[in-house]
Amino acid sequence: MNTNKISIKTSNKNYSIVIGRDLIVKIDKILKANRLKFDKCLIVTDKNIPQKFKRLLYKKLKTNKLVKIEITASEKNKNYQTIEKIHKVLFENRFNREDCVISFGGGIIGDIVGFASSTFKRGIKFVNIPTTLLAQVDSSIGGKTGVNNKFGKNLIGSFYQPDLVVSDMNILASLPEREIICGYAEILKSSIIDNFNNFLYLDKNLKKILNLKSPFIERSIIKSCNLKKKVVEKDEKEKNYRKVLNLGHTFAHAYESTLGFSKKLNHGEAVILGIKNAVEFSFKRKILKKQKFNIILNHINRIGMKPKIERLFKKRHVSKIMNYMRSDKKNNSNNINVILVKDFGKIIIDFQINPTNLKKYLSSSLN
Repeated sequence: MNTNKISIKTSNKNYSIVIGRDLIVKIDKILKANRLKFDKCLIVTDKNIPQKFKRLLYKKLKTNKLVKIEITASEKNKNYQTIEKIHKVLFENRFNREDCVISFGGGIIGDIVGFASSTFKRGIKFVNIPTTLLAQVDSSIGGKTGVNNKFGKNLIGSFYQPDLVVSDMNILASLPEREIICGYAEILKSSIIDNFNNFLYLDKNLKKILNLKSPFIERSIIKSCNLKKKVVEKDEKEKNYRKVLNLGHTFAHAYESTLGFSKKLNHGEAVILGIKNAVEFSFKRKILKKQKFNIILNHINRIGMKPKIERLFKKRHVSKIMNYMRSDKKNNSNNINVILVKDFGKIIIDFQINPTNLKKYLSSSLN
């Protein structure tokens, strides 16, 4: 596969997403080709990344001063304390706004490092090197950063576009099956938002994509990135159209928060369940036709998630799920805003559900 470059143009910053193989080996050349120069660099990595990839990045990155931090990537560590830890290192090493912070990890690390970069002296150079499929197709693009608190997920954060995204596909082979499915959630979501032909491609090649076979996985990643590019360029700060990207996420974030960000349920699994909820609710409200509903539902059932995530929730969880859904950023009334599906490429971004009706749906859906 040749290296692919996708250019993102927003009102705040223009930057590139570089997608390909053996990119970490070429990281210095890639930075120079994108006119990124700096004296000092802080690399924040996830402890779970295989050491060989970390050593390769440290070796190939040429800079006058290289500082390293390792963080255990978990939703519980995605908080103010971790931000302060990063800021402390930056201040102690006398970083300035022309220096650079590199995120080397999945979506959690990217969100944390992006937020720390946006708030350090009101903005330092930020390069994202996503190491999971989920981050490569979703969280590394578009500038959303943030941390969690006791009220829910990603409720404190900023929009801060990176200066560069480098997606090296070699790293994906080191991921367990469950992490690949986690990333596939966003690929599926993108196809539903985009068009029926993209979905059919996934439906036809599902197992090849999940097994990271070429050229199927490359095409899927590029298609997802291009969809997100189109959405972000049209609505950078989620005033309106960008809300389509939250398909399945109102449910998903509430599920994750309800379980206390347990390892029993990762973000992608929650999103797949959330998409299933959204299309099911769309069908029940006669917004989505039965044929399309069945096609999506059959596809989700073929993904083969383990464990059966619906079984994680009991009747006693419903009220807690409702409370987290009420706290969602997209709500602006007593009703709960969800994203529904009318058809492939036709998404309803501001459907208001009465809490009583939603509670009835959740009680029947999760049991």
